[in-house]
Amino acid sequence: MAASPAAAAALLALLALAAAGGVAADGSDHRYKAGEPVPLYANKVGPFHNPSETYRYFDLPFCSPEKVKEKSEALGEVLNGDRLVDAPYKLDFRVDLESKSVCSKKLTTEDVAKFRNAVAKDYYFQMYYDDLPLWGFIGKVEKGGKADPSEWKYYLYRHIIFDILYNNDRVIEINVHTDQSALVDLTEDNETNVVFLYSVKWKETPTPFEKRMEKYSSSSNLPHHLEVHWFSIINSCVTVLLLTGFLATILMRVLKNDFVKYAHDEEAADDQEESGWKYIHGDVFRFPKNKSLFSAALGTGTQLFALTTFIFLLALVGVFYPYNRGALFTALVVIYALTSGIAGYIATSFYCQLEGTNWVRNLLLTGCLFCGPLFLTFCFLNTVAIAYSATAALPFGTICVIVLIWTLVTFPLLVLGGIAGKNSKSEFQAPCRTTKYPREIPPLPWYRKTIPQMAMAGFLPFSAIYIELYYIFASVWGHRIYTIYSILFIVFIILLIVTAFITVALTYFQLAAEDHEWWWRSFLCGGSTGFFVYGYCLYYYYARSDMSGFMQTSFFFGYMACICYAFFLMLGMVGFRAALFFVRHIYKSIKCE
Repeated sequence: MAASPAAAAALLALLALAAAGGVAADGSDHRYKAGEPVPLYANKVGPFHNPSETYRYFDLPFCSPEKVKEKSEALGEVLNGDRLVDAPYKLDFRVDLESKSVCSKKLTTEDVAKFRNAVAKDYYFQMYYDDLPLWGFIGKVEKGGKADPSEWKYYLYRHIIFDILYNNDRVIEINVHTDQSALVDLTEDNETNVVFLYSVKWKETPTPFEKRMEKYSSSSNLPHHLEVHWFSIINSCVTVLLLTGFLATILMRVLKNDFVKYAHDEEAADDQEESGWKYIHGDVFRFPKNKSLFSAALGTGTQLFALTTFIFLLALVGVFYPYNRGALFTALVVIYALTSGIAGYIATSFYCQLEGTNWVRNLLLTGCLFCGPLFLTFCFLNTVAIAYSATAALPFGTICVIVLIWTLVTFPLLVLGGIAGKNSKSEFQAPCRTTKYPREIPPLPWYRKTIPQMAMAGFLPFSAIYIELYYIFASVWGHRIYTIYSILFIVFIILLIVTAFITVALTYFQLAAEDHEWWWRSFLCGGSTGFFVYGYCLYYYYARSDMSGFMQTSFFFGYMACICYAFFLMLGMVGFRAALFFVRHIYKSIKCE
């Protein structure tokens, strides 16, 4: 109960964030008169296949004003790598332009080499016009059927054409394409004079302003995409039903036989030696080794579960519509900070139930268990981004803001939750008394050891989500748009059910083999899906994507390691909670001397 104020505060903040996010990004809701200037911001440029490797627009020698005017940005936009500046094009409302000059520029040999390198890497640019995103490539490579790159020709586009649709006094849609006849040859390192041009064409459309963002989400709602998603759901549901039905039948039959057998044994002969899971009733509730670490993992896993649930709530009410710049990152930072009280409460109360004494150290461990590895990963990757001069490098001010949020919100709430957990004074509910000395665990075959059991436990939950994983990866580490959050939520529920059930089944078989050290095993088996997801990362990187380069590789594997670690903690908590409920239930049903 003590964690509920933190959860309520998180929910209120979420709703405020939803309101703020909704206004900020789609929001301009600006109405314009003919001839009135409409804001156009240049955002970034970068290799098309390396989504994390982006640079400022004017890092390439385009026509730039004497003083580049930067747009003030929210925290989420900065975390997303957005660096908006005023673009050199003037796109006034309903004013057509034909081949208007932006500037005449002499490209030095260094400029030509820069542009050629960018064209060779498939650089694209991104801009925002009245908060609508637009993209285009900066040039093209003509291979002419030749395999040797030294014989290829490189061209820069110097004439950009903007097609803009409007409805009354509002901008509805913008598309950009290039004039294929206006090219600059970059093949040789020669100085060259270039006149950069742009054209603007306005057309009226009946599409209402409220539906202008639908164009961006429609690509993920195409019939064939939806068919694949629903096939994935049905496949997962069938897997779950078969698995749960099969395991439930076995467990219920076996347990029923066990209960009958144990009841019969008690009536028949008390001196008959016990066997199976009843035999270890004096050891099954013996507290685990490293109880402080175990409690911290449980608390952190519960916090990450709460964070995931809140993010799904926001997604389902429509906050994360396409190109709501940085809304997801802002939500993650804010909700993580506000839910830290949950981690503190769960970890400390459980630690005290396990008769732990140094609750302050346990609380500090809880605070560092996820944040520590994440912070170290961030420091390394931010250093890489600084070395590359990429926009993924966070400015010093943003780092200070995040440190302040952690110091003034996350840590105090963690401590408050910890104090509430310590004062909850709840005792661990064990149906059987624990004996003074632990029984020796009999020798077990190799497949009953921890790692083979983890492999068995992780495979089934992973098989239920792997189809959906491709679409999520293509969205996070590519340029696809993911908007079908309802399907993702169903997959998440299926994942939780399968994780809980497979952990319960493996825990039963472990106890039946008279192995009473099930606490850590259930946590590790529940969280093992995280390792499978990281294995999928390797497959996706080498087989399904065209990512390359040290920066992109380190960003992909670095941040995916943090996400998979979060998965491990969250699903480990789910697995342990399910196993604890099951173990309490079966030992409550027999008479323990």
